[in-house]
Amino acid sequence: MTLEEKLAQLVGYWVDQGGEVVAPLAGEMATSTKYDEATQHGLGHLTRVYGTRPVDPVERAEWLWAEQRRLTGETRLGIPAIVHEECLTGLAAWKAATFPTPLAWGAAFDPALVQEMGRLIGGSMKQLGIHQGLAPVLDVIRDPRWGRVDECIAEDPYVVGTIGTAYVTGLQSAGVHATLKHFVGYSATQAGRNHAPVHAGSREINDVFLPPFEMAVLDGGVRSVMNSYAEIDGAPVGATPEYLTEILRDRWGFDGVVVSDYFSVAFLQLMHAVAADRGEAAELALTAGIDVELPTGDAFLAPLAERVRAGLTDEALIDRAVLRVLSQKEDLGLLDETFTMAPTEIDLDSPEHRRVARVLAEESLILLTNDGVLPLLGAGDRGPGTIAVLGPNADSTEALMGCYSFVNHVLAHHPDVPADLTMPTVLEALQQEFPSAEVVWAPGCEVEGSDASAIAAAVETARAADVAVVVVGDRAGLFGRGTVGEGNDAESLELPGVQRELVEALVATGTPVVMVLMTGRPYAVAWAVDGPHAPAAVLQAFFPGEEGGVAIASVLSGAVSPTGHLPVSLPRSAGAQPYSYLHPILGGPSDVTSVDSTPVLPFGHGLSYTTFDRTGLVADAEVAAGGTFSASVRIRNTGERAGTDLVQLYARDVHASVTRPVAQLLGYHRVTLEPGEEVMVRFAVPTARLAFTGLRHERIVEPGQVDLWVGASCADKQTLAQITITGAVHRVTVADARLVQSQIERVTELTRGTAAVPV
Repeated sequence: MTLEEKLAQLVGYWVDQGGEVVAPLAGEMATSTKYDEATQHGLGHLTRVYGTRPVDPVERAEWLWAEQRRLTGETRLGIPAIVHEECLTGLAAWKAATFPTPLAWGAAFDPALVQEMGRLIGGSMKQLGIHQGLAPVLDVIRDPRWGRVDECIAEDPYVVGTIGTAYVTGLQSAGVHATLKHFVGYSATQAGRNHAPVHAGSREINDVFLPPFEMAVLDGGVRSVMNSYAEIDGAPVGATPEYLTEILRDRWGFDGVVVSDYFSVAFLQLMHAVAADRGEAAELALTAGIDVELPTGDAFLAPLAERVRAGLTDEALIDRAVLRVLSQKEDLGLLDETFTMAPTEIDLDSPEHRRVARVLAEESLILLTNDGVLPLLGAGDRGPGTIAVLGPNADSTEALMGCYSFVNHVLAHHPDVPADLTMPTVLEALQQEFPSAEVVWAPGCEVEGSDASAIAAAVETARAADVAVVVVGDRAGLFGRGTVGEGNDAESLELPGVQRELVEALVATGTPVVMVLMTGRPYAVAWAVDGPHAPAAVLQAFFPGEEGGVAIASVLSGAVSPTGHLPVSLPRSAGAQPYSYLHPILGGPSDVTSVDSTPVLPFGHGLSYTTFDRTGLVADAEVAAGGTFSASVRIRNTGERAGTDLVQLYARDVHASVTRPVAQLLGYHRVTLEPGEEVMVRFAVPTARLAFTGLRHERIVEPGQVDLWVGASCADKQTLAQITITGAVHRVTVADARLVQSQIERVTELTRGTAAVPV
């Protein structure tokens, strides 16, 4: 291969890059290189051929197949291009299914369902000739002010790791390579500001941010990783071999391809100023371990070629990356593909897509409070005669979706193009759910802005109703277009605009008010949880996707019982951030500070339409460091309705050589029980779940006492036990087990048998 042919394999080309800003500084970084010129020596990647503007999938597939035939037939080496797309909430393409946002995956605590979703997304991508998906996001939430929180799964690394790995497994089972984002530390940015510096120490990096990626690499077999834009303690990740080579490849054995986040190689010069020019930026990135520059070849083409010819850069760095890319293309079957016939019929939103989207949306809805007003339909109850549906998100399809949905990501730039998806709003779904009720509607206010003039009409509408459902929250968008999403960070965690004023005015009418929060981040809503103007019930929906309106209506009516739990603490205020339930003693409230960081509702909280007793937690008395211990707990449905409990096993390392969290989730398991039904849930827990980075910066398990409990959240200790870890300090390696196993055992005759699954 000539130098030009090698470099061509290490870059992408953004065929449709133009006026739509769907990446940071995309307008400023637009390439002037013509496509024919850019592909004369071949091409590594075609960038977002379906996901940059609305294109008919069948017509675009026909173009893509022809283009791949041109690359194989008219370039000297005849190597096809990898096609990559965004796929965080479903394939980001026109007419493709839109699933709940990742924060909703975390709220559902259902890895198996997320895996099924990943398989469906991968199947759609495979059908369209797409080979690589830029998902999932495995950043651990640290600060809800960060605009990209809705792309994240949870504030707990184990939840992020198990659910993210399930997505990887599902997507790759369809023959599409997943790409882990954003390796590493991206979500810990200063003050929750996008691209801001990260001040995390090595212990936080090792114990909080790396474990989800480690699980996806070692247990999920992921084939691609994307670097973070972040700098950590002054060192940009994209130029730091410690992360992209020493940890990722040398420690974990990753043998796939590392792709750059869009323009991040050039950003080493433009944003970080650690490179004098694009050529030096390219060398830094290659040396660190980045193999492919996306979305275009700003640094890896002419600037890098000049350095090689000047004797400044060793061509062996390029050879290493090219071999990885060619191996990936071979793994994908591209080197033998003939591209003879493009698909002529494509259904990107099949009944199976919609079924999984609906179930995941239902499972993700979190009942935060309820004074008994919900469900609206009780046994033998005809329901309310008049339902007032209010709020700026009640009759909005855009409000159902996150910022990486095609509608909010791309169609926002094309207001005249229909989404071509069936997406009932909450208003429409409630009209369908309550056909005999009079459903009346008033917006009350906009999502943003200070105009409160429409509140009075909404108040009168609520006053005349039997119950009011007010749907408030966010509008996802990019870079200032919206209230949450990439580039839409927040200084305040109050609901945007005058939405709080609307809700409090509705509550003052005396009509029972159900507040539905349709958001991409948790907001500071203590006033709505236990204040004097609190609604009768609060339901949290993290952008629930195309079936979200139907799911919300089903939960409000009682046709579906709520089963979601908070994957992130409900914050007290913006001033209490960053906050994590995984805090040491001094990270919580104390008498030596006047500021209370205690969240309004804790991680793991979520109510049901029934009640559960969690009793009889029993664990092995002793376990050797490096071994596995068992713990079991009885779960009984003590209410009058069927329901699903999330069994949450927590631990606290009582005494250690470094400070440890006051609570840490060890394992979790969803269990559905009929009224009166009781099961025993058994956990097998590797002691590596209690590992931490010690004083010598090694991951270890120390001997000592560990408190265990099971409850309704991290703060609820309903039943307790204790174990003692014995023996010498155990040094954790990649050979140690990372997953907790669980099984359900029959206690009452109503139980439907025994199942063993990883959680």
